[in-house]
Amino acid sequence: MTAHISQYDTIIIGAGGAGLMCAAVAGQRGRSVLLIDHADKPGKKILISGGGRCNFTNLQAIPERFLSANRHFMKSALSRYDQHDFIAMVDRHGIAWHEKTLGQLFCDGSAKQIVAMLMDECPDDRVTLSLGAAIRDIRHSDGRFTVDYGDTTVTAASLVIATGGPSIPKMGATGFAYDVARQFGLKVVEPRPALVPLTLGGEDVLFRELSGVSAPVIARCGKTAFREAALFTHKGLSGPAILQISSYWRKGDAVQIDFLPDSAEDWLISAKQEHPRQHLPGLLGQHLPQRLSDALCGRLSERTAPLGECKDAQLRDWQRQLSDWRFVPNGSEGYAKAEVTAGGVSTAELSSKTMEAKKVSSLYFIGEGVDVTGWLGGYNFQWAWSSGWAAGQVV
Repeated sequence: MTAHISQYDTIIIGAGGAGLMCAAVAGQRGRSVLLIDHADKPGKKILISGGGRCNFTNLQAIPERFLSANRHFMKSALSRYDQHDFIAMVDRHGIAWHEKTLGQLFCDGSAKQIVAMLMDECPDDRVTLSLGAAIRDIRHSDGRFTVDYGDTTVTAASLVIATGGPSIPKMGATGFAYDVARQFGLKVVEPRPALVPLTLGGEDVLFRELSGVSAPVIARCGKTAFREAALFTHKGLSGPAILQISSYWRKGDAVQIDFLPDSAEDWLISAKQEHPRQHLPGLLGQHLPQRLSDALCGRLSERTAPLGECKDAQLRDWQRQLSDWRFVPNGSEGYAKAEVTAGGVSTAELSSKTMEAKKVSSLYFIGEGVDVTGWLGGYNFQWAWSSGWAAGQVV
């Protein structure tokens, strides 16, 4: 006797932000949707984000603030369902929110409200949620996808992969999306941890002694720069400026730090003229935490002399180093501490309008598993909403 195989219009694997959004949109279009996740509850990354308050989007979520091998790919989805569309949904559900810094929007209450909202958007009679069972196999024949999970087999006309990337493995994150892409002959841009603390070794290891010290800086890597706080840790460098620049950093690259972004030209020479008896550590300590000031001065000069006894050329050299201090990280803290994954399913394989695979009809990839990575501060959630909406319109 053959076991009954349930049939759906769409199967979505991954009940995170992108998968929930896609299920809601498709369900509202009258499609029968099965949403599968191996976790015990939906939206687990949403629940821990923003310190439990969910930085659910950013007012500045423009395409230029996303990384991808194809910098134009994300424009279609982000323009057709943007941050204001998502804010309107949040408002419609009566969820109070506030703007923090740099356009970042957070719930006043709890991230649980965002998950509940997305679940409420899924019509009960159209969307079925299945939790706690791992995918065993995916097959495609005669225009239908067959998925084995747990002890169940289901089929559908379309399949959406919304399982994210391998960042934060303790949440159950894996490279499943990449495995499925390769199974169907799609290219994958090499994944790497992004929005991740960087580690220091060699001579720079001395800076680990400053663990817990932070300062507002400009962090640069190549042509990209971010002005935010940097934090020294017992392993190296973190803080918003470093997390941002980490997405652009590759092993062997230097990270350049301007410790005094507001200083005027020749400010040390001016200080020498005004306060010739002052020493550099005391002067720097007026602008930076004293422990950091002492550490930097210790690397700049073995002796401390009053500024009045220092040659102008020496002062200019110190000033140059303080505005362009070069660290060469020996690595990052990896997927365990990465907020997101850069790289992923190649955008060359997908339609930018629908997120459908060009080679495999009715197979879709959305969210973090795609080679689109946003800045820190709600951008990656906006990509989840936008890409999930785009696929939900057509599955």
